[in-house]
Amino acid sequence: MSEIEIRDDRAAGRLEAIGDGTEGDVVGHIEYFVLEAPAHALVPVHTLVEPAHEGKGIAGSLARELYAIAERDGVVVAPLCPYVVKWAERHPDEAPAADPELLRAAKRWLAEHPGRF
Repeated sequence: MSEIEIRDDRAAGRLEAIGDGTEGDVVGHIEYFVLEAPAHALVPVHTLVEPAHEGKGIAGSLARELYAIAERDGVVVAPLCPYVVKWAERHPDEAPAADPELLRAAKRWLAEHPGRF
């Protein structure tokens, strides 16, 4: 995998992978929102890697960084994105399981904001 830079655009709810040698182009991203209650959590909803960059470990790097950001911020990740759910299952040492009530709250928030994602 070539070097990528990952940046967190919290205001836009996007964790972006910037490709090396692509003039700052976003080659992949995770869309997420910040859940406020019943506890603060980062909730990834969708992961996308541009077709030309698939198979390079970019999605996994984004998922790993999302969990690292959550740990640094002292919050949890409540994944709704199928990719992040599967990644977390494969990396339980880096991705602690979210409380089921938190996942239910995240799903309710998403249902109440249908145009967000």
